[in-house]
Amino acid sequence: MSAINMSRRQFLKTTGILGGGLVIGFSMTGCSSSELPITLVQQGFVPNAFLQITPDNGIRFYCPRDEMGQGVTTGLSTLIGEELDVHPKDMEILFAGVHSDYNNPDFGVQGTGGSSSLKAHYLQLRQVGANTRGLLVAAAAQDLGVAASAISTRDGHIVVAGKQYPYGQFVQTAASLEAPTEAPLKSNAEFRYIGQAFARVDAAAKSTGTAEFGIDIDIPNMHHAVVRRSPVAGAKLKSVDKSVALNMPGVTDVIEISSGVAVVAEKYWQAKTAAAKLSPVWDEVALSKVDSSDLRADYNQAMQQDEGVVDTDEGDVEAGLAAADHIVEAEYWAPFLAHAPLEPMNAVVRIENGEADVWSGTQGIVAAQGLVSRFSGIPVEKVRAHNTYLGGAFGRRGTLTHVIEATEVAVASNKPIHLLWSREDDIQNGVYRPASLMKIKAGVKNDGSITAWQAKRVGGNITPKTLQNMMPALFPGLNDGTIDFMVGLSRDVFAGWMVDHASVEGLYEDYDTDNKTVNHVTVEHDIPLTFWRSVGHSYTSFAKEGITDELAEKAGMDPVAFRLKNTQGNPRLNNVIRVAQQHMLAMQPAEGRFLGFAAHNSFATDVAEIAEVSVIGKTIRVHKVTCIVDCGIAVNPDIVRAQMEGAVMFGLTAALYGDLELVQGAFKQSNFHDYPILKMSEAPLVEVVIIDSGTAPTGVGEPGLPPIAPAVASAVYQATGQRLRSLPLKIA
Repeated sequence: MSAINMSRRQFLKTTGILGGGLVIGFSMTGCSSSELPITLVQQGFVPNAFLQITPDNGIRFYCPRDEMGQGVTTGLSTLIGEELDVHPKDMEILFAGVHSDYNNPDFGVQGTGGSSSLKAHYLQLRQVGANTRGLLVAAAAQDLGVAASAISTRDGHIVVAGKQYPYGQFVQTAASLEAPTEAPLKSNAEFRYIGQAFARVDAAAKSTGTAEFGIDIDIPNMHHAVVRRSPVAGAKLKSVDKSVALNMPGVTDVIEISSGVAVVAEKYWQAKTAAAKLSPVWDEVALSKVDSSDLRADYNQAMQQDEGVVDTDEGDVEAGLAAADHIVEAEYWAPFLAHAPLEPMNAVVRIENGEADVWSGTQGIVAAQGLVSRFSGIPVEKVRAHNTYLGGAFGRRGTLTHVIEATEVAVASNKPIHLLWSREDDIQNGVYRPASLMKIKAGVKNDGSITAWQAKRVGGNITPKTLQNMMPALFPGLNDGTIDFMVGLSRDVFAGWMVDHASVEGLYEDYDTDNKTVNHVTVEHDIPLTFWRSVGHSYTSFAKEGITDELAEKAGMDPVAFRLKNTQGNPRLNNVIRVAQQHMLAMQPAEGRFLGFAAHNSFATDVAEIAEVSVIGKTIRVHKVTCIVDCGIAVNPDIVRAQMEGAVMFGLTAALYGDLELVQGAFKQSNFHDYPILKMSEAPLVEVVIIDSGTAPTGVGEPGLPPIAPAVASAVYQATGQRLRSLPLKIA
């Protein structure tokens, strides 16, 4: 590691958080191998970090981002294939290893999140494809004795005078030439693959069960570990009687580790059964005395008594309120939420002969490598990190405490360890979306103009805990004291000096007004917080769109027309709302069904949603959702539709059911019986309308989620006259 010596100002300037990814501008010299982690086959030619071409015309694409179901392997291979003139289905797609060449351009480190992959790599990977194609054309011109201008390419072949030659025929010559760096890119009109809907490249493997997830890893002599952790976050193990577990069938070790006590056995169920027999005693911490009612009372008190820290202050809000014909003021609540991905957390760690291997589906494989190095004492260059498919993530697989646990157990037991969290472990001992209390006060004139917007959010911040989790991973050689200092500094800064933008993003940006203020009050209870699908937008949209409906009503305007009037300074969102309005006007909902509307911008993408809802007694039923999205060029429209559909279902689960109840510092819910997900019988029809604005791609993994809760709440108001301002949505 190179030494790090930074002032507080420089620290704040070079670190930050972007929806699922940690942005750090530190030098990481010495933290990764200088050699690309690419296995040469058949004397294959490697023109860059992303491609390998073999003499038999095999084309390998090393995907730099992690596939967690969002279709990134298809999307990124389409970018490189477009310019290389190779269909993604004709490539072998592998997960990239650890190397700085695979850093996310938006983050500065190797990580996947924030709906950033297509946006960050759109031009980069197209240029890689174009440069490689240019190099192959130059090699073919030399080998065939023709002018480069006489050569075209098609489907992985050089074409000269109607005759085709596979790219692989020219790799030896290509390896001796200097590759171009700025080969011309295709115009949009020339695209063959970008913008076309075709089957995902991982569809066959996932349909046949051959796709390898972290939970599938099996290596010789592998043992299984289950950890008992404190039900209250932050409490440490005081004592435990290991004798009962040690005498159970298959159990080989009972080991105290940093997060609790681990049971190691020959089989998973043996370890799980034995772990359940343990009766660990835990320290008592401040959180042990906190219930949900106490936490909510703390938030209410902070909202009433604390001014907080200013995030945005534009114009003169008091003058704007004074100029208003109507003033609306309301509070909105969003609870803690777990991620509950289908595949729970897991990792395999093997340590042998001073070297280590780690297998785990993560949102940052470099972090897994760093953690194994740090907690095993093995130099980072001797730790091989193997990524796999991720069985869902939603921000959860950016926190890798399970990798730490697996490493500690592997070191102590001297065995290859497969550590698996149960569903209960993940819901009760995981990391969570922060709870939020939001208050918005806004003014409006009779003509529908918003005169002032005053917003305030109370709750915890994501950044300090993310730094606490990520710094040991990204800087495995950094001592604990320095990390504690950095984390403490970030906690103090965001509590009293500046606002962690992830806490308030989406609360105020979409609608026109010259006068706006946004304040934030940090209230922490030492509950582990992290990114959750669409991050701050997942709750701020609920408050922002709810108050917008109320302003429209005060002005006597249709809520969609009101939004059109107040997005003149936001033309792309305005256009999405306009297109959605056209669809809404054409709808004729059945008797007893009502339409609700919401629109929101997140991750540089604009989305409007129309929810068709009925209310019978106290049951809210969503029958159909129409989703209008402008994400720039839809690289694969089918994947865009799938991501919007998935985000709607994920968001509806949260809107109708998502809630975690704190009882004496521990979360009460444990599995899908009391933390339910939307059932297939409850799933609405989702129609997705894609607007192609012709601009570079923006995010699609998360932007479909923020509008769904406020759209449903809007429809419930139409049906019942009740304004629902708390999530999950409940009829009084």
